[in-house]
Amino acid sequence: MEMSPPLRKPDSLRSHVETFLREAIMNGRFKPGERLIERELCEMLEVSRPSLREALRKLEAEKLIKIVLHRGPVVASISMKEASDLYAIRALMESYAVHEFARLASAAAIERLGQTVQDLHTAAASRDRKELLTAKSKFYDVILGECGNDLIKEMLLNLLSRINLLRSTSFSRDDRLPESLKEIDHMFELIKARNAPAAREAAHQHILNAEKAALIVLGHQEAAVSAQP
Repeated sequence: MEMSPPLRKPDSLRSHVETFLREAIMNGRFKPGERLIERELCEMLEVSRPSLREALRKLEAEKLIKIVLHRGPVVASISMKEASDLYAIRALMESYAVHEFARLASAAAIERLGQTVQDLHTAAASRDRKELLTAKSKFYDVILGECGNDLIKEMLLNLLSRINLLRSTSFSRDDRLPESLKEIDHMFELIKARNAPAAREAAHQHILNAEKAALIVLGHQEAAVSAQP
């Protein structure tokens, strides 16, 4: 008797839909301001409307989409002010986490961090934005997991989707990626040397440079929207 494939659990199905939509927004398949038509998404993903709406509610909570009256779900735009606010929080928390990681992390944790740096270079060579974002997230996962402050880790994880959206925005500039890799390499060398103050400053500067790149892209996007009739 032929066995039927196992049924996918509802949570797994919702997670699948969430991941697809989140990645589609991150890689620019769905643009800021674009309307997400539920019927088309249900057909594309072969899911029911209730399953899709559960996933959309999660993305709305992450501020990746918003529900507009008479239009339904729309991909959210991050304004330059919102981006600046988010980068300011990142600069404070991530630079502190790097400082504490350099001071407290075990040799094994630093070795794991080194592997994520190598993975980041590999992803950069492939020019795959999804791989880049995954590699960058893993880099910070190691730092946040060994910085000794669970609250900072919790707060930054709650902002992860918008942080990744801004990372994707800054990486859309061709000149930003090689600069970013050099900054990460420098930061890692300072961490290996246990130079916590210098590593903190390097992390802070890294985020300021990412902010400059992202704001240029966002500024062009806002100008293009304003120019539309």
